[in-house]
Amino acid sequence: MRTMRSWFRDTTGGLPTTFWYLWSGTLINRLGSFVLVFLAIYLTQERGFSASQAGLVIGLWGVGGAFGTTAGGTLADRWGRRPTLLTAHVGAAAMMLGLGLARDLWAVALGALLLGMFAEAARPAFGAMMIDVVPAKDRLRAFSLNYWAINLGFACAAVLAGLAAQADYLLLFVVDAGTMLVTALIIFTRVPETRQARSVTATATTAGPRGALRTILTDRVYLGFVALNLFTALVFLQHISMLPIAMGDDGLSPATYGSVIALNGILIVVGQLFVPRLIRGRSRSHVLALASVVMGVGFGLTAFAGTPWFYGLTVLIWTVGEMLNSPSNSTLIAELSPAELRGRYQGVFSLSWQIAGASAPILGGLVREHAGNDTLWYGCAALGVLTAVAHLVSGPARERRADALRRSGEALAPVDTSRTPQPA
Repeated sequence: MRTMRSWFRDTTGGLPTTFWYLWSGTLINRLGSFVLVFLAIYLTQERGFSASQAGLVIGLWGVGGAFGTTAGGTLADRWGRRPTLLTAHVGAAAMMLGLGLARDLWAVALGALLLGMFAEAARPAFGAMMIDVVPAKDRLRAFSLNYWAINLGFACAAVLAGLAAQADYLLLFVVDAGTMLVTALIIFTRVPETRQARSVTATATTAGPRGALRTILTDRVYLGFVALNLFTALVFLQHISMLPIAMGDDGLSPATYGSVIALNGILIVVGQLFVPRLIRGRSRSHVLALASVVMGVGFGLTAFAGTPWFYGLTVLIWTVGEMLNSPSNSTLIAELSPAELRGRYQGVFSLSWQIAGASAPILGGLVREHAGNDTLWYGCAALGVLTAVAHLVSGPARERRADALRRSGEALAPVDTSRTPQPA
């Protein structure tokens, strides 16, 4: 019992109160994240769209997200983290309801585009706020706990959505919109602005759009890291685009897909709290390389799946890779981002996810259509191995850059929003 208390204290203790409000908002939002999980099934089975049309709609979600993360990163730095988050969540709730009520293909496509824009605009502001309030020594724990909340909500949402979809698909959109509004309410009532005031000189030299863009575009180390995340995301996002279609081809129901994909969240909920301790002190480049290989193997084995238990096995394998990848990624973003440009650096990193979100379903659909289902999953395995090699080659340069930023003192001191840290 004492060991468990000590582990719980080491895992959750000492984090600011603002972090726990953000954590709670994340959990509530993800508990209602029904729509994206089942969007491919909804479009093909409920709306009668073809697989290519469904891929186009999901791709437009990613296109909207690309605009959203770019704007969200800039607004987080110039306007503030809090107003950006509030605007993004309220706008996303409205667009979610609009997408649920849309019927024609053009309306569904437009709704997906706008929803992606608002929903993903929150990502860079949220990431910047997390870095603002959590000290550097605690960020691995904080990001791991937040990732745990994401997947706890996801696991519950996947199962509940499978049941709700059998009753009424519109219910998925209504509940999803409701949780977004609850998250916005938490931010409005409990989360203060965390962006620190900057000096006139700093603002003039780093805050301008052109100066910021020039800084990011000339940061080859960071852009290389973002590019590798893009390749990882191209593999990973097949689980919400091509995986449900592949399972449908094998005669498996949406409820079965919901139960299988929920294993992803369940494993992370059980194991993610222990991952930071396992990888603490280890080379992040080696951890990211191992994550890429494991993820590639998991998706590659999907080529041999045909039954629920085999699909579940593949999900468990690539989930291990995801668990290794996420905390190392999050801490690297924090350490590679100059303090004055945290929001925009977060936006550029999020942009890699949105580009993958736009292209993964389209590329996956084209490969399935022209080369076959097996080729798609073999390609995912090959891309995972290539990404692993690239992480090993580029890792030392990233660590040198992170050390240089720490020594130069560019990292802004976290905002002290509470004198009494407490767990949720």
